[in-house]
Amino acid sequence: MLTTINSPADLRQLPRTQLKPLADELRAFILDSVSKTGGHLSSNLGTVELTIALHYVFNTPEDRIVWDVGHQTYPHKILTGRRDQMSTLRQLDGISGFPRRAESQYDTFGTAHSSTSISAALGMALAAKTKGEDRHAIAVIGDGAMTAGMAFEAMNNAGISEDVNLLVILNDNDMSISPPVGALNRYLARLMSGQFYAKAKNVGKSMLPGPMLELAKRFEEHAKGMIVPATMFEEFGFNYIGPIDGHDLDSLIPTLQNLKNLKGPQFLHVVTKKGQGYKLAEADPVLYHGPGKFNPAEGIKPAAASKQTYTQVFGEWLCDMAAQDKTLVGITPAMREGSGMVKFEQKFPDRYYDVGIAEQHAVTFAAGMACEGLKPVVAIYSTFMQRAYDQLIHDVALQNLDVTFALDRAGLVGADGATHAGNYDLAFLRCIPNMVVMAASDENECRQMLSTAFAYKGPASVRYPRGSGSGVAVEKTLSTIPLGKGEVRREGKGIAILAFGTMVAPALAAGDKLNATVANMRFIKPLDVELVKQLAASHDALVTVEEGCIMGGAGAAVSEALAEAGIVKPILHLGLPDRFIDHGDAGQLLAKCGLDSDGIAASIVQRFGKDQPRLVVNNG
Repeated sequence: MLTTINSPADLRQLPRTQLKPLADELRAFILDSVSKTGGHLSSNLGTVELTIALHYVFNTPEDRIVWDVGHQTYPHKILTGRRDQMSTLRQLDGISGFPRRAESQYDTFGTAHSSTSISAALGMALAAKTKGEDRHAIAVIGDGAMTAGMAFEAMNNAGISEDVNLLVILNDNDMSISPPVGALNRYLARLMSGQFYAKAKNVGKSMLPGPMLELAKRFEEHAKGMIVPATMFEEFGFNYIGPIDGHDLDSLIPTLQNLKNLKGPQFLHVVTKKGQGYKLAEADPVLYHGPGKFNPAEGIKPAAASKQTYTQVFGEWLCDMAAQDKTLVGITPAMREGSGMVKFEQKFPDRYYDVGIAEQHAVTFAAGMACEGLKPVVAIYSTFMQRAYDQLIHDVALQNLDVTFALDRAGLVGADGATHAGNYDLAFLRCIPNMVVMAASDENECRQMLSTAFAYKGPASVRYPRGSGSGVAVEKTLSTIPLGKGEVRREGKGIAILAFGTMVAPALAAGDKLNATVANMRFIKPLDVELVKQLAASHDALVTVEEGCIMGGAGAAVSEALAEAGIVKPILHLGLPDRFIDHGDAGQLLAKCGLDSDGIAASIVQRFGKDQPRLVVNNG
């Protein structure tokens, strides 16, 4: 049956009795497809029935669906004409693992970061009202994403719009990537215990005559406080319905049809199970959250021992430093596993803080701890650090507080694409007073830099990439490196390549091809200005290489230093281009950007010639 569904219009032609078999087919297709390509699995198995119901009841794409985060949209992609493209998922030139407006008219809003859906859907709903168009806007948000302040900011705004066609669906699966935390999660758990009340309430209302119904409503407000906690969503101005079973199409479809006919902000609470229908994923939804290729019949097998990842380097350093310094506290915005903090939580539970999907709060929370003499280490992805930029400047750097930032997933991240790439941290961090900004070139240097950042009395960051490095042995000491000092790794002639972080290895290979000097600069701020001057004095031209945006990045820092010293020297900046980089294999993407060894060498030859630099400024 699934092969006959090429759009939601085809889906809406099916009789209701065919939807359950379709759900079984769709779930089997997702399992088979993801096992061959890798991708997000647990979350997508959990939204099969909800996706079918939404497209069956609402007139998509005229009605807008905004999927929060968007890693649960594989059923949506399959039902909206991209079934045959699923074999290209998250691959170079293939379809994205997240909603993307340029990919389909059914992807009404591009997502991948958490907690934006209600704001976007409200904007769409009020835009429709302003334009006099009769359409619905639906935001599908998870219980983990509801811990972010932005979701409540949007609800606070939406609650005053009585005639807006907005539906918020809380997909409550009690499972964020890390275990859900906070008061909201506890509230939802208590609310679930009142399911019998919700059912009784709905049945009773349908049977009562007018005067009795009014009396029942008054009693309901009273009873609600006795049987379940006061529904905060109703206090925001939403009409709250639920909770209902998110895998029961016979509950979902009539409920959505009823809500479609109601005016004003509506809130539907559905309960789903991550990994639904695949027992292995149900049992361990974290393991199956984002697997690589695997055999569905056998499940995910333990990976053979391989090179240590940078995330593991950080996790071990965190435990070792915590054992030595009792003032260290570790903070994560709901990324315990992804940031390598599982062992730290086990060993130091009283010094581990998961604040939920709330990056802004995480940074200011760390600032408050630093005010009291603790030494917070905030483990956060580079792409998520963007969400707390004001807090970084105003609450940490302005007060010169002692907070260490471990920036994982710096540079290109491969299959997750532009939304998760950490391309901008060097540029947006180095312009902040009091900040120390470092980029690790290998695993051992990453550990040394973390110790250096922790020892620095002020805000400091260390960026490192996703995955493993070159396999360099990691020393168990907690030694530091001299602040603001780079090192020459290869002596050559004519050209000096100033490499930052992950670009040191390909720069060394390019240096071998061209007999160029190669420096591992280590620090973006404070920049080793003396080393820059020395290299400028002893070489005909300079080349900077970084896995980050060229505009405002590390290379720009070198040019600024030269200008301030009054040194005029031919210089070539290599880095990521001024565009967003799509998903694909990270190595392929770097090569396309000219940031592998061959690309670096080719760019140098193209600019300066094969044998010697052109000492005449090229005016174009």
